[in-house]
Amino acid sequence: MGFRRHGPFQVGDQVQLTDPKNKRHTITLKEDGVFHTHKGAIPHSDLIGQPEGSVVRSSGGTQYLAFRHLLQDYTLAMPRGAAVIYPKDASMIVGMADIFPGARVIEAGVGSGALTCFLLRAVGPEGHVTSYERREEFADVARKNVEKFYGGPMDDNWRLVVGDLVGSIDEADVDRVILDMLAPWECVDAAAKALTPGGVICCYVATTTQMSKTVEVIRDHGCFTEPHAWETLVRDWHVEGLAVRPDHRMIGHTGFLVTARRMADGVTPPPRRRRPKGTTEEL
Repeated sequence: MGFRRHGPFQVGDQVQLTDPKNKRHTITLKEDGVFHTHKGAIPHSDLIGQPEGSVVRSSGGTQYLAFRHLLQDYTLAMPRGAAVIYPKDASMIVGMADIFPGARVIEAGVGSGALTCFLLRAVGPEGHVTSYERREEFADVARKNVEKFYGGPMDDNWRLVVGDLVGSIDEADVDRVILDMLAPWECVDAAAKALTPGGVICCYVATTTQMSKTVEVIRDHGCFTEPHAWETLVRDWHVEGLAVRPDHRMIGHTGFLVTARRMADGVTPPPRRRRPKGTTEEL
């Protein structure tokens, strides 16, 4: 992973310029490059060699704050072949599925590569991510997005397979399987065969019917613990002196997450204990 995350700006760096109205532009620095806007031009040479957090002024007098972009900013602005997993969900997947440095992860449904970027960062240089994508045009977009963010090919850490997970998977003893597709329940058996005991399956779905089907299939499979389903909502806050209130807009529903742990081979999960009808007491 050769992408520089600190130090003075240099040629090849991707820099995010933010104007006074919080409009953001991302540029890749070149020796003779110039960023053009209706508010004037900024030669790239004004940025090269400057520290992050510098302020540059366009020829029209507008000031821009310059930083290397965060991964969350990059994934929201990247070119898309398919819809991206929002940073709020990608971060929950990394956290709740416990993606750790050195992990071996399978991802099915690579989309535009947003989650792939998060997974590669989480597994680190000693880990590995294999991404399966049925549609070649989506895979091409994802590869370009991932390589642009990390500054080049990721051959040591990442394998991108164009094909269906069930028909193409050739791995075993992986630590995590992440499914982002219309019918993840079709891949539950393949995920169970690939996962090491103690591994985690994590499914991202958009609707309650998909969530219900996914939970029931995992529950009935016999190799997993009781699945856990939830969604994450994000609400920003407006803070100006004593004017403190929730923002008028928020990122509401984007998708549901379902996770479960792979049990050891030959182990039968304990029977679920349900609440009897007409009571709220836990058994």
